[in-house]
Amino acid sequence: MQEDPLIKDLRRRMEGALEALRKDFGGLRTGRASASLLEPVTVSAYGGTMALKEVASINVPEPRMITVQVWDRTLVKAVDKAIRESGLGLNPQTEGQLVRVPIPDLNEERRRELTRVAARYAEGARVAVRNVRRDGIEALRRREKDSEISEDEQHHLHAEVQHLTDEFIRHIEEALAQKDKEILQV
Repeated sequence: MQEDPLIKDLRRRMEGALEALRKDFGGLRTGRASASLLEPVTVSAYGGTMALKEVASINVPEPRMITVQVWDRTLVKAVDKAIRESGLGLNPQTEGQLVRVPIPDLNEERRRELTRVAARYAEGARVAVRNVRRDGIEALRRREKDSEISEDEQHHLHAEVQHLTDEFIRHIEEALAQKDKEILQV
């Protein structure tokens, strides 16, 4: 039996949420500086919010340092503030249009803080998956109401949507457990 197009679309959207989580986890460092560490940072710029990489270039000149070369001089303070308030526990230092971000050693307290950040990212992914499920269930109800599918089909597809949701929530939990293990390794 071929998969319903709605289920296929929901699967694609849930995979997107899981992929976004993996990308966020990639930014959570476990000891070394990484340009992806600053990817989730957004900056208040030009009357809106923009990703840090849209207003600056990010480099890793040495293992414990990230440099952010801000393109527009007027945004240096906003970039500094965004990095400080990102929840990553970083303390940037500004030198003209260059923002240096030293990476602190991972002490026990910092490791626990990073696991909390990872848990926040995972919760965001779970919420995204549940929102996709909600959209799918609403679409199924509309299809039944419009007589496109029978009540039995709607119940069957509803169960399929729930199974898909449970599967992706399990993948998120596994990714979080793996990241926590990675962070807490001494």
